[in-house]
Parts: sequence; C-alpha cells; structure tokens
Amino acid sequence: MSGFWSVYVTLLTLGTLVAMAWLLWATRRGQPQNKPEHTLGHRWDGIEEYDAPLPRWWLWLFVATLLFALGYLALYPGLGNWRGLLPGYDYLDASKRLEFANGKQGWSSVHEWEREEAQAQQQYGPLLARFAATPIEQLAKDRQAMQMGERLFASNCALCHGLDARGAFGFPNLTDQDWRWGGSPEQIKTSILKGRMGVMPPWGQVLGAQGVIDVTAYVLQLGQRPLPDGVRANLENGQAQFGQTCALCHGPTGQGNPLMGAPSLVHPGAFIYGSSFAQISESITKGRQGQMPAQQLLQGDERVHVLAAYVWNLAHGDATQP
Repeated sequence: MSGFWSVYVTLLTLGTLVAMAWLLWATRRGQPQNKPEHTLGHRWDGIEEYDAPLPRWWLWLFVATLLFALGYLALYPGLGNWRGLLPGYDYLDASKRLEFANGKQGWSSVHEWEREEAQAQQQYGPLLARFAATPIEQLAKDRQAMQMGERLFASNCALCHGLDARGAFGFPNLTDQDWRWGGSPEQIKTSILKGRMGVMPPWGQVLGAQGVIDVTAYVLQLGQRPLPDGVRANLENGQAQFGQTCALCHGPTGQGNPLMGAPSLVHPGAFIYGSSFAQISESITKGRQGQMPAQQLLQGDERVHVLAAYVWNLAHGDATQP
C-alpha cells in the first residue's frame, strides 16, 4: 500500500474511533444524572418515555469496546502499513517449517494459515505418504484411512453429493454402480484430481416437438419403462432419431460411454436430472451442463488418493468391515 493510502486508512480508522468516543461522551454529558420525574409526553400501549440516562454498565460496555478496538489495532495489522506488535511467522529453514520470526515481520492471516499448514504437514505428512503408496482397493480396507477420507469428503464433497454421498438433483449418487466417467479406482481418482465437465447439447430445435417426444419415449423404452398416459409417440422414429443424434455419445443401445462422460440410459439411477418423461424431455430439449471442480490444487495428490479410496469404498460396501 502506498504511503498516501496508508495514512488515509490510519486517519480514517482512528478518526472514527475518536468520533465514537466523543459521541458517547457528548450524549452522556447532556443527559440528566437521575431519573426525571416528568415524561417526554410520548405514550404508547401504556408505556411512557422518560429522558433517562443509559445504565452505567451499558456505558462501560461501550468504553470497553473502544479500548478493545485500540488494543486489537495495536497488536494486529489494520492501520495502513502497520504490521502490528505481534511477532510474525517466517520460513527459517529449507524444509518450510514456520516458526516465530522474533518480530522481523508482523502477524498476518496468510502467515497464520501457512503455519497451520506446515504443522499439519509435519503431523500428517508421513501418514499421508504411507496412504499414497497403498493401492486404492487395499487402502479402502484401512479404517484409519477411511476415517480421514470421511472427514475430507464431509469438508469438500458433501455440499454437492450430500453427507450420505447419495447425490441430489444434478449431482450423481456415489454409492451405486452408475458412473458417468467410470468407476474404477484410477478413473475415480482422475475425476477428483482433474475435475470433469459434462455437456449435453440441446436438441429441441433439431428434433422438433414431436421428435423430442419420440426420442424421449425411446429412451424410456431402453429402460423398459412405460409411457405416461396420453402420450403418443412413434418409437420407430424415436429409435432412428436416437441413432442420428444420441448414439454417438450414449452408444447405440444407450449403455453410455465413460470416455465422454455420457451416462447409461438403461438404469434410472444414472439420470441425475430426473428419469421421468417430463425431465428426460427437458434434458433433450434444453441440454444440460455440469462441472466437477478439480481438487488437485486444493487437496494435493495424497489427500485425493485417500478421497478416491473412500469414494470407491462407498460404492463397493464398507471394506473395513470383517
């Protein structure tokens, strides 16, 4: 921060505290010391308003707040380029171990995060390295690894997939055998590491209204599900249109293609946007887009390895049970 803006922020912050202190003093100074005998004439629902002073404990609470603010700004950075009186952390050796820097640099939230990361790496690094060297199928039998994976999943994956990993609208269930990008250990790990981008193009204008109905009916027929009452569809035309527009990704029999992230159309559980006639019709008409964010930079390869073992374990039963 430049010198001008540092001075500006400092004066603005301290000036605000001074103004608040003056306002508290001026308001208190103009109030009567004792409870007045006469009201201000305001009455509502049997309640009368007096011009009484603030309770003394309330006044001192305001004073304590101002003193706390001054103490905080003295210890921590908050006044422009002022780094605070608290000593900071610094890298003191090649192993990236963080220790107190004896006041050479002030405290900051970034350095605090780096210190906590260094402590976590020192504590859990050897354990994660052992987990990373273990094949995923074997790691899934390690109760300690699965407990760590459960916590990692709850912190990073449950928001979309749910705490029970059964998914939600637009987010796949991770406890079944329907995998859009493949369910092998390495495929699951790649999905978590690199992320996935799924795109279903809209076909409404290409197929037309009746074409969408025919293709939707054919997709339902692939899973041996009946049409809703009142829906009239030409299954032969639906099959022909499916072969021209859908088979390239989903395969001629609708079994899906993990290389393209195209789900199977045979199992209703693979339809993350719904498997009803109306929902499938909407997917065909408007298309769908979904993204699985990459976790490599956020979690690192070792934690992702544990996560992949945990997710694989979810779909294959609890391997830690005897």
